[in-house]
Amino acid sequence: MLARAKAFAGARQVNADRLVVGADQTLALAGEVFHKPKDRASARAQLSRLAGRTHALHSAVAVVRDETLVFETVQTARLTMRALSDTALDAYLDAAGPAVLTSVGGYQLEGLGVNLFAAIEGDHFTILGLPLLPLLGFLRDEGVLL
Repeated sequence: MLARAKAFAGARQVNADRLVVGADQTLALAGEVFHKPKDRASARAQLSRLAGRTHALHSAVAVVRDETLVFETVQTARLTMRALSDTALDAYLDAAGPAVLTSVGGYQLEGLGVNLFAAIEGDHFTILGLPLLPLLGFLRDEGVLL
């Protein structure tokens, strides 16, 4: 899990007894894992594959202290993208600009990307890329938060 690797990498760079959080998100459609698009053409290709279908966003968070994994979880949300014409795809890509390259799937739900969807099931924070509620529960249990 990349979130775990990120947390361990961060833990090697800080003082002992610090909590280090790592997070990552993947998108899966019919067994295929998507990555951030490298250019507009790959963003368009990803959006075309997602259009009219339901995909899963898996968001993971891991917490490491003293190079020991002390917490991790993966939460999943399911999103159904509406059918999109070529014209609608191009209009979205034009309007969203370079932001389409910063997120897996070529969309950001917190921005213009929300217009691409017909249905959304799952926790808001999980969709944004961080299973925040389970993380906050862990931090409260550790006495870090009230």
